Amino acid sequence: MKIIVDAMGGDNAPVSNVRGALAAVRELGVEVILVGRGEEILKVLKEDGIDDLPPGLEIVHASEVVEMCDNPATAFREKKDSSLTVGLNLLKGGDGDAFVSAGSTGALLSAATLMVKRVRGIRRAALAPVVPTGAGGAVLIDCGATSECTPEYLLQFAFMGSYYAERVLKRPEPKVGLLNIGAEPSKGTDLQREAHALLTDADKAGRLHFVGNVEAREAVFGQVDVIVSDGYSGNIFLKTMEGTGGFMAKQLKAMFMKNAFTKLAAVLVSGGLKEFKKMMDSGEVGGTALIGISKPVIKAHGSSNDYAIKNAIRQARDFAASGMIDDLVENIDHMRLVPEQMEKI
Repeated sequence: MKIIVDAMGGDNAPVSNVRGALAAVRELGVEVILVGRGEEILKVLKEDGIDDLPPGLEIVHASEVVEMCDNPATAFREKKDSSLTVGLNLLKGGDGDAFVSAGSTGALLSAATLMVKRVRGIRRAALAPVVPTGAGGAVLIDCGATSECTPEYLLQFAFMGSYYAERVLKRPEPKVGLLNIGAEPSKGTDLQREAHALLTDADKAGRLHFVGNVEAREAVFGQVDVIVSDGYSGNIFLKTMEGTGGFMAKQLKAMFMKNAFTKLAAVLVSGGLKEFKKMMDSGEVGGTALIGISKPVIKAHGSSNDYAIKNAIRQARDFAASGMIDDLVENIDHMRLVPEQMEKI
């Protein structure tokens, strides 16, 4: 398995990207192509006492970098020798099995869509992070790639999330829920009500395990394996979870640091606190899958350290090996509306 990594993307590039790639080669049994400014990549290796490229690690030089201030819709065209553009061209040409970047989300989405292309028949690609829940995590799809959606988009998101949960997360018959303000089919806007009807039909046909609407509070407890949402609502859900997790961690720390007795209590529950911190750490997952593109693409967090980059590479490996893109191709006819369904909307 060969994973292409944008060595220059992210807040800690290229240091964390290079070190994460090294760890992945050593621990995960993958080959990695680092794309970026060769001299900067080699400098990081030398600082770590590595004079010669280790087996499994390759460098492809790219002189330019897509910055966060660049126009995300056009940056990959304006900077044709950027690590993002060169890396995605390698993926498109079959020189690697998956691509990982911690750079600009918008630029990655635009470039992957226009260069690598969507699976034929998929209307919109979706960002699908695995969010922590009481049942070990759920796929949230979409979390920001498409703010304004149609019922057909949500139908396709449900299929894409279900295949990802089944193939990559190893969830047999994953339960799919539609994020909404109530459990009743009549709740929500026209978008949610119409999407609910389409998902119900897919469930009756035996193609999805749709369990109905799911409220945000129930989703967090692990009621479903896949949370389907438009990108606007999904992004608010995701950011609220991240903020709540950070707030709770800060409050717990303040509570345990009050006096000698609370500090002793902190020692006694330190194992549980570490598990909680690990569960809320996005670096444990690695990144967010960009689903709907014809080849596997992973968006790592912009602030990723080397551990998070290693896990993003692991996630890319698992995505590439899962065969879920083949599932999309084979079942695309079930994911598009027929004229009779269009008339009802």
